[in-house]
Amino acid sequence: VQLVESGGGLVQPGGSLSLSCAASGFTFASYVMRWYRQAPGKERELVASISSTGGTANYVDSVKGRFTISRDNAKNTVYLQMNSLKFEDTAVYYCNAFRGVQFWGQGTQVTVSS
Repeated sequence: VQLVESGGGLVQPGGSLSLSCAASGFTFASYVMRWYRQAPGKERELVASISSTGGTANYVDSVKGRFTISRDNAKNTVYLQMNSLKFEDTAVYYCNAFRGVQFWGQGTQVTVSS
């Protein structure tokens, strides 16, 4: 099983980044996919989740209206489009697959700084 995140980096406040997570080794289309983040000194936080079919998405209040989670089951990939980024969005972002058991990616750093 592999979950490989990409797309992190350094961005100015108000900017945008698009994260991707490529999955392999399991039946991607059967799993709920989630993005978590962990800032220094803080607990890991669930940011967004999307149902196996992509029909339902949920977000933590702090990112609603700014972040969009999506998935392409043909490509075994989940995405997180992040707009209007704020300093407080700085964190390591992790991809997670859940269906009773769960799998984690290695994380990608997102830094929002001027």
